[in-house]
Amino acid sequence: MYFCSMKNLSTRRTIRQYSNKEVSQELLNRLLSEASRTQTMGNLQLYSVVVTRSEEMKQRLAPAHFNQPMVTQAPVILTICADFNRTSTWAHCRKAEPGYDNFLSFINAATDALLYTQTLCNLMDEEGLGYCYLGTTVYMPQQIIDILELPRLTMPVATLTVGWPAEEPAQSDRLPLESFIHEETYTDYLAMDIDKYYEAKEHRPENLEFVRINNKETLAQIFTDIRYTRKDNEAMSEGLIDTLKRQGFLPWTVRGY
Repeated sequence: MYFCSMKNLSTRRTIRQYSNKEVSQELLNRLLSEASRTQTMGNLQLYSVVVTRSEEMKQRLAPAHFNQPMVTQAPVILTICADFNRTSTWAHCRKAEPGYDNFLSFINAATDALLYTQTLCNLMDEEGLGYCYLGTTVYMPQQIIDILELPRLTMPVATLTVGWPAEEPAQSDRLPLESFIHEETYTDYLAMDIDKYYEAKEHRPENLEFVRINNKETLAQIFTDIRYTRKDNEAMSEGLIDTLKRQGFLPWTVRGY
């Protein structure tokens, strides 16, 4: 059984279990093409997408995403890359000298790639496709680069597992609008604001259970002590910076690394 009803952002769910129904090349190509109408710096479309369907390649990619089951189970894996290689090659072929081997260019290309990714997600929602956004893409990017044979000035920034849903999970919680909207200037948060904005999140039954089974005092400690620790963040930051250097986006020495 699979779920393929039309969806929008108000009903969006992350899907990690997929049916055996094929995602046709025709449908996927149409959505990939439609997504290219999204905003892009200088109309340059500073992104590329690597489509993975073969079981062999999924198995090779899985360790780079901590072997999350949906990487090998989803019919399609999309790796979206910040790409200044194509634009630089175009410049060289047209008697122009590109100057995109720098961090600003990476930020511009990564922004383009992530805007494209979000537009594609919205289009897949409309078709009833399910997907999961893998933040692990930037944790160990060098593995992905090696497997997908990405050239210099090309950097993976997002991965989507894609297929027809075989589950209908509950929606994850979101903070209230007033917690992240600032009128005219940024208003910093007082403890009383935090209490108000995070009350619902902290008292969800599943979050209370996370705290209990991990022997923690607060939900915040789940994130700081278990999920996203300083040690892991610093180690992965160092790996990310090293990879950006190898890919040509950080040709100089960055202080502290």
